[in-house]
Amino acid sequence: MVTGYKRPLEEKDLWSLNTEDKSQRVVPQLVCRWDQECNKVKRPVDKTLYSPKRSAREEKKDGQPIEESEILLTKTLQKTGDPSLFCALCRTFGPYFLVSSLYKIIHDILMFVGPEILRLLIQFVNDSSAPDWHGYFYTTLLFVCTCVQTLILQKYFHVCFVTGMRLRTAIVGAVYRKALVITNAARRTSTVGEIVNLMSVDAQRFMDLITYINMIWSAPLQVILALYFLWQNLGPSVLAGIAVMVLMVPLNAVIAMKTKTYQVAQMKSKDNRIKLMNEVLNGIKVLKLYAWELAFKDKVSAIRESELRVLKKTAYLGAVSTFTWVCAPFLVALSTFAVYVLVDEHNILDAQKAFVSLALFNILRFPLNMLPMVISSMVQASVSMKRLRVFLSHEELDEDNVERPAISSCESNSIRIVDGAFSWSKDDSPTLKRINVCIPEGALVAVVGHVGSGKSSLLSALLGEMQKQEGYVSIKGSVAYVPQQAWIQNATLKDNILFGRDAKDSWYQKVVEACALLPDLEILPGGDSTEIGEKGVNLSGGQKQRVSVARAVYCSCAVYLLDDPLSAVDAHVGKHIFEKVIGPQGLLQGRTRVLVTHGLSFLPQVDLILVMVDGEITEMGSYTELLGRQGAFAEFLHTYTNTEQEEVEESVAGEAGLLISELLSYSHLNSLNTAGTGKTPQKTEPNDVAASKKTKSADAARLTEADKANTGRVKLSVFWEYMKAIGLPLSIFSVFLFFCHHLSSLGSNYWLSLWTDDPVINNTQPNREMRLGVYGALGISQGIAVFCYSVAVSVGGILASRYLHQTMLYNVLRSPMSFFERTPSGNLVNRFAKETDTIDSVIPSIIKMFMGSMFNVLGSCAVILIATPLVAIIIPPLGLFYFFVQRFYVASSRQLKRLESVSRSPVYTHFNETLLGTSVIRAFGEQQRFITESDGRVDHNQKAYFPSIVANREVRIQTRCPLMSLLVPYFPQVTASLNWLVRMSSELETNIVAVEKVKEYGDTEKEAEWRLEHSTLPAGWPTAGHIEIHNFGLRYREDLELAISDISVNIEGGEKVGIVGRTGAGKSSLTLGLFRIIEAAQGEIRIDGVNVAELGLHELRSRITIIPQDPVLFSGSLRMNLDPFDGYTDEDVWRALELAHLKNFVSGLPDKLNHECSEGGENLSLGQRQLVCLARALLRKTKILVLDEATAAVDLETDNLIQSTIRTQFEDCTVLTIAHRLNTIMDYTRVLVLDKGQMAEFDSPSNLIAKKGIFYKMAKDSGLV
Repeated sequence: MVTGYKRPLEEKDLWSLNTEDKSQRVVPQLVCRWDQECNKVKRPVDKTLYSPKRSAREEKKDGQPIEESEILLTKTLQKTGDPSLFCALCRTFGPYFLVSSLYKIIHDILMFVGPEILRLLIQFVNDSSAPDWHGYFYTTLLFVCTCVQTLILQKYFHVCFVTGMRLRTAIVGAVYRKALVITNAARRTSTVGEIVNLMSVDAQRFMDLITYINMIWSAPLQVILALYFLWQNLGPSVLAGIAVMVLMVPLNAVIAMKTKTYQVAQMKSKDNRIKLMNEVLNGIKVLKLYAWELAFKDKVSAIRESELRVLKKTAYLGAVSTFTWVCAPFLVALSTFAVYVLVDEHNILDAQKAFVSLALFNILRFPLNMLPMVISSMVQASVSMKRLRVFLSHEELDEDNVERPAISSCESNSIRIVDGAFSWSKDDSPTLKRINVCIPEGALVAVVGHVGSGKSSLLSALLGEMQKQEGYVSIKGSVAYVPQQAWIQNATLKDNILFGRDAKDSWYQKVVEACALLPDLEILPGGDSTEIGEKGVNLSGGQKQRVSVARAVYCSCAVYLLDDPLSAVDAHVGKHIFEKVIGPQGLLQGRTRVLVTHGLSFLPQVDLILVMVDGEITEMGSYTELLGRQGAFAEFLHTYTNTEQEEVEESVAGEAGLLISELLSYSHLNSLNTAGTGKTPQKTEPNDVAASKKTKSADAARLTEADKANTGRVKLSVFWEYMKAIGLPLSIFSVFLFFCHHLSSLGSNYWLSLWTDDPVINNTQPNREMRLGVYGALGISQGIAVFCYSVAVSVGGILASRYLHQTMLYNVLRSPMSFFERTPSGNLVNRFAKETDTIDSVIPSIIKMFMGSMFNVLGSCAVILIATPLVAIIIPPLGLFYFFVQRFYVASSRQLKRLESVSRSPVYTHFNETLLGTSVIRAFGEQQRFITESDGRVDHNQKAYFPSIVANREVRIQTRCPLMSLLVPYFPQVTASLNWLVRMSSELETNIVAVEKVKEYGDTEKEAEWRLEHSTLPAGWPTAGHIEIHNFGLRYREDLELAISDISVNIEGGEKVGIVGRTGAGKSSLTLGLFRIIEAAQGEIRIDGVNVAELGLHELRSRITIIPQDPVLFSGSLRMNLDPFDGYTDEDVWRALELAHLKNFVSGLPDKLNHECSEGGENLSLGQRQLVCLARALLRKTKILVLDEATAAVDLETDNLIQSTIRTQFEDCTVLTIAHRLNTIMDYTRVLVLDKGQMAEFDSPSNLIAKKGIFYKMAKDSGLV
């Protein structure tokens, strides 16, 4: 605490967690208990099957059948009820938590000692004959009692908070572990957004509940005790008060039920919103290229609106609830006093009766106020509990889908499938059927077939990722897997390749060399310790794929499953990798390799070819056998060999040199990698490469910026921003209502004291009806004020959170691409999930409590001052003491909250990353390492949370003791309110940090305006598609050299231009410049005579079309993916699909155009996604079309279809194609050759070949000349 007051706390100041609070202790306990619960549910139907006490004899007799029947039966036994997550949680955390209940009982009993001593004290004051020491004795007793009470309460809270913390750790851990084993079908029902919410919001709900849960029995206990003492004081009139309370209960029960339904609805919207945001952030580049930001902004806003509508309803209900509970103690007091004085003339309300009763009524107020809070907290937790239970009960991948015979077993085949039928989920019809394969050890097998024929599914079946409906699958030995879309971690390049294995330098060097990565290492700013951004943002497609292959090769397994790893790399690099790695002479010779491929040139060298059509293996055999059979395969080959064969007949000699030169021209990547650092990589001479490796600064290797914690006090401007977001009139009005409420509250107490001073005539008080009436009126006005301010604050909070979310969303979407490359998606998701949730639901309730306790303190002080002016001497120093304690404490607590928030982002980032790579992690069997990593990150996060609990406890103790003996009559209220005030002001400051975090994206750089005010663009622009590029150049960041420079080209309307060059020559940079994803650093581009730099970004991007390299789809209907603005008719859409060769596929789907694409379009194959992108372009049909190597992932047949479609449909348009396969552009009008970011050649293909320059060399390598 002292450190925190002197300077802002940093990470290194935090102490490590106790062993019993760490994930590795806490999570397994919960998981184990949960498994027991699940087994209980499966058990009842047939006990013997699941009983672990099965005798060994029985097992030996017929082990296999029992084993089988057990599996089959547990499948049928699945649903005899839902396993109880509640029981599992109770059994895990109950025992430790029960200690807290003990503390609570002691504390509750001590609470009532206070008013009793108070009664004796008032008797002592009225009885002049009592000795003085009685007075001192009572006062001291009161002080001691309060101190003990405080200490016990702190102990109680500590136990609660620690339990809450463990609970959160356990839930996050359990969810993470589950996410690694759920089936694909289950993954579709639980989206990433939902799972992130389970970890952030739902786990938090449990933590919040634990602090209050004891109130469920403690509140009724307090109420009963209070009523007992009241009965002693006022007799049977108390029954009137009880009646009022009983009436309150059903009303609140109804409110709680309604709140629960709203809660469910709100969480549903929240899941959808996070899911959509996640996709928007993953596909942001595509949104920008298509100018679709606004369509998605509206989609997110629509979900957000429905979420806020529900919040508003909840707020109104909350206001009614608050109203009833604030009025409750008052109505109880009113009815009790009324009955007391009206039943019998001789009942006199004197000071002792009135004020001791009031003290008791005030004690009543706390449990009665807490109950609705606890009930709503329980409602929220029960909703969360159900969501968690559903997720944790999801189907898991069956370990027995794939048999793993021991290495030493007599099985000679490395891979064997007998009569296999596989589907993605239990209820689907099989995707793969009648599969029979035997692959001997060490064989090299190629799998070929059209897009969507089930090649990738076959590999998934071998990995056990698919549901095995029938048949037998076995794989012998360890497995390595290279997926079709490389999965790259946010770690250094070296860590990506080692993937948790030990570093063996010589082998590592071999692997890197074989995978053609050496030249990349030269170019990357930090060599192999360069940090790779999330999802590999700073690597090109080909590099990602090579890293993915290197990872598989490095871990040297027995079986290699390679899902088309060669499609994303240039032809000659592909050849290099095939020769050095996969082929008969490669590093993997003697291992079993299954290669899915579209490259025909490799087929003669493989041992076995499997031909797949519609999920079945139609032919298998070696290359010569299949050719001899004259089947479908032979026909397919004859069509394509001529083109392909030539393409890959390459001179091996020329190749090595080329690879190097190609990669050395990586200036473009160079610039990307150093993005966010400000260091340019040094130019190195070949002879001191080794030396330069060391000098490459560690700084240059960094890319992503971790979430930074702000330091120091939360600026007043943040509070001001929040008030502005609410609206100033509403803010001021709310404060005024608070004031009215407390004024009438003080008024009623003052009135009561006047009443007790009324003279007693013949044992009665004369004007008691008038006294009672005014007392009642003051109370009612109090209730109305409460209702109004409750509504005002809640509505204000909703207005504020709508405004803050909208501006954040707009600001994030307006950010340039470089921002997304630097900012981990975890940070952004954290803002949209956790911080937004805080602003939605936490801040308004804290504001209510803060204002309430502040006015309470002021009111109580005012009363005491009027009653005993001498106290004025004591109040200022006391106030200062409190203020100091609050500042002292908040300094640490606020910073801890920030550290906690910052260390939360990595948990989500890692989690997101894991979800994207589950199949790879499972294939390599690395689950345990990832679980450990995730646990480490959670513990790291809790490390910042734990001290804040401890700090919280200390403050309460420091502030409670000194006051007690002073302000006897009002003291319980003042001290309670003062504590609460210190606590709430710190809570307010620690939570308003969320607003600070959400606002910070308002100050980051933005791209140019989307639409200009006075646009002079003609409606049909561009009409000709004439592009002039004049002296054009751009750089990726201020302090970097130009990535491309001095490019001047004039392209007539309707020309077809190919853009070629080695990887990193600046081909993509040119298109990024055309779309102004990166602004020009020199020169200009004109389209039809209009300078593109003078247009609004959307005006430009919506009038030209690109088919990007990675096909990105969003979850939603297929129609939405083609036309998010609903600007075209259904006929248009169908025509586009027909031209994209998707019509048959789509009309075969049950929902046709409304077919739901899953997150990231995972339920379509990569090739189909590519065709959807083509359909998008056909639908927009603009005068200018850019193809960014759009056919890398499709087989040759589909590729030809696409090329012919483009030739016919875009005949009169200007087409720019970035090509890897040169044969696709040989009939173009002209070809632009780039080299090292500059224009090398620009002419028709035939002229360029005659010139014998760079293009001729490339064509020669591809066997085209």
